[in-house]
Amino acid sequence: MTIPAPARDLAVLIARVAIGIVFFAHGWQKLFTNGIDGTASFFDQSGVPAASASAWFAAVIELAGGAALILGLAVPLAGLLLLIDMIGAFVFVHAGAGIFVAEGGYELVLVLGAAALLLVIIGAGRYSVDQLLISRRRTAQRVDI
Repeated sequence: MTIPAPARDLAVLIARVAIGIVFFAHGWQKLFTNGIDGTASFFDQSGVPAASASAWFAAVIELAGGAALILGLAVPLAGLLLLIDMIGAFVFVHAGAGIFVAEGGYELVLVLGAAALLLVIIGAGRYSVDQLLISRRRTAQRVDI
């Protein structure tokens, strides 16, 4: 079955925005709800190395990376940084707790990491700032020739 390009583009947009909202919310929580000190304290108790620096990394990457996904801006880079963030969350916090998030498990981290990886590979899609910038660059190059 072949899915028409507009439907694929819309699906990428919806998925990218939904994933971005979740990352943005988690970054917001780390920065403003729990605060960096609270996040660093949790990271320290969980055995995350360099807890304060890791808390800043996770908070900023999740907040800015989530916003980038929502806008469709620098999506491959944002996705890669978010994937690294989720690998750290898996290894240092969730892996030993099983799969279910209710027991502190890794199901959310696994899904978000897989989604971030997918966005690294497929990019932002047609309805994105990335696509707008690429289109403008191509138009400018044609004019220069």
